[in-house]
Amino acid sequence: MTDRKHELIANLARVEERIVSACASAGRKREEVTLIVVTKTYPASDVRLLSELGVRQVAENRDQDAAPKAAECADLPLSWHFVGQLQTNKVRSVASYADVVQSVDRARLVTSLSTAAVRAGRELGCLVQVALDAEAGGRGERGGVAPDGVEELAALVAGAPGLRLDGLMTVAPLAGPYAGRQQEAFGRLMEISSSLRAAHPAANMVSAGMSADLEEAVKAGATHVRVGTAVLGVRPPLG
Repeated sequence: MTDRKHELIANLARVEERIVSACASAGRKREEVTLIVVTKTYPASDVRLLSELGVRQVAENRDQDAAPKAAECADLPLSWHFVGQLQTNKVRSVASYADVVQSVDRARLVTSLSTAAVRAGRELGCLVQVALDAEAGGRGERGGVAPDGVEELAALVAGAPGLRLDGLMTVAPLAGPYAGRQQEAFGRLMEISSSLRAAHPAANMVSAGMSADLEEAVKAGATHVRVGTAVLGVRPPLG
């Protein structure tokens, strides 16, 4: 067994312990939370090792890295999540391999994703990215739609051919009223999710929490946590 595989085994075990503990503290069942491993900047060889170790959900944030990696790993039983800000000129590529796009934050992107999904003969799961640092009617510093825009955007996704409205995603904001208050931020996301599910009962996925704050996300009720560094290590600098 390679040193890298040993490292990933140990890291995954530590993350699993954290999720189990967080679920126990929150009175939740472990199976209520799905781990998505964020593999951005890491090679396809790491994705293969993760698959061998039972990981089934992986995420990327840049199409230029994700597309060749997904192609190289096409034989693996993986679901690919796209979690980065998505430009419309990358949509056709992303729609060819992503199973879920977690960063839907504007009407034009919905239209582009729908066209690409239909062309590819695929159904794409979509999460509306909520920006808790955005003013009403605006967008967040790291993408996302302000809370007051979620209902309208979700309705567009739900009515678009080739798309499936799965739920919501957020990133703990660095600015605004929720900066440094992850627990309150994720709690607010759950409130928005509850409202969304009143109109779209199947849109029950809530993606929140990363390596530093997964416990707060689990406590709030997140169904999916996106963990990169805690599994794969400190990321190499981007070229």
